[in-house]
Amino acid sequence: MTAILTPPDTDLDTPFTVGGREFRSRLMVGTGKYRDNAAMAAAIEASGAEIVTVAVRRVDLDRHKEESILHHLPTERYFLLANTAGCYTADEAVRYTRLAREAGFNEFVKLEVIGDRETLLPDTEGLLQAARTLVKEGFTVLAYTNDDLITALRLEEAGCAAVMPLASPIGSGLGLLNPYGIRTIKRRLSVPVVVDAGVGTASDACVTMEQGVDGILMNTALAEAEHPVAMAHAMRLAVAAGRTAYLAGRMPRREIAVPSSPTRGMLG
Repeated sequence: MTAILTPPDTDLDTPFTVGGREFRSRLMVGTGKYRDNAAMAAAIEASGAEIVTVAVRRVDLDRHKEESILHHLPTERYFLLANTAGCYTADEAVRYTRLAREAGFNEFVKLEVIGDRETLLPDTEGLLQAARTLVKEGFTVLAYTNDDLITALRLEEAGCAAVMPLASPIGSGLGLLNPYGIRTIKRRLSVPVVVDAGVGTASDACVTMEQGVDGILMNTALAEAEHPVAMAHAMRLAVAAGRTAYLAGRMPRREIAVPSSPTRGMLG
């Protein structure tokens, strides 16, 4: 069973590397919205993810308390990625990133600066401002943004270690709305591109990975599934399948039928 959970060991792929660190899994997961911490821990384990995001503004940072999310995420097993979810200004995002480091997190941060409370779409101006500040302070910034190429290029220029364009709005489950935009960002950037937000089910994850991106981050798709552990397992398979399909190179699309069997030597 284990053999089908990850892409085959071939020379086609390269390690998933972000900010100088290598990871086996290309699936990153969040910790919010679960019915309880036990369900969260079980789903994260089933996902096979190594990188787990924690919204520092919304959780108790004292890992000694059993009710704290951090109590259920052993650092020897998971790479904890502080997340500025819920921050609406650059100053606020910078402040919570600094707080995370003081609380014992590493120098990595998933940077969010939200611009609209209804759609939860990013404030790109504030995002760029915060990214420049944090990069100067030595943080390794993974920036959540929209599917706009120009913003992605500017984030790379600002020194971000990865750019994380959305598939669709946070928590929407609408899947990948702009494959062209995502492919273009991936083609133009040198840093890793990790799609974040909007993936709702395994087919969404597979299609997203087939665009050639380096990974996917998801939360609501697991936490709000009827059976989070089963969905986490499905996402693990889908991310691996999508990555492998991208590396394999799909057949060309045609508007005419082409026989799959040889035509020579057929009886008249």
